[in-house]
Amino acid sequence: MKQSGLIYMLGALFYFVVSAIYWVWTEEIVGTTGMLLTGFLSLLTGFYVLFTARRIGPGPEDIESAEIADADPDYGFYSPGSWWPLPVAFSAAVIAVGFIFAAWLVLLGTLALLISLGGWTLEYYRGPRLPEA
Repeated sequence: MKQSGLIYMLGALFYFVVSAIYWVWTEEIVGTTGMLLTGFLSLLTGFYVLFTARRIGPGPEDIESAEIADADPDYGFYSPGSWWPLPVAFSAAVIAVGFIFAAWLVLLGTLALLISLGGWTLEYYRGPRLPEA
């Protein structure tokens, strides 16, 4: 985790240097502000990661002699054959279009989003397990 924090800090340094060069070269306030804010976001993330790394101690990626098997092997369940992300994305797109064109589309998209999120969440739910008689 320590290396990740240092990479974020180097990213912040990069964005600060580039934003200074950009300001001197173009004197454009919007791009300079965007790059400065990106630098501050990278600085904030790097500080948080370094602070957390010091608090929780070294992880497997920080130990030179660590092997792949030392890391947590279980990252959760992933369903590669699930079709539910497609209606979720379509519903979010309908909501975005509804903000532009018509309020009723926002309501329709929100309803579709709730239904599709429920389907995605309960995709593998098969009801309570009752004891066999």
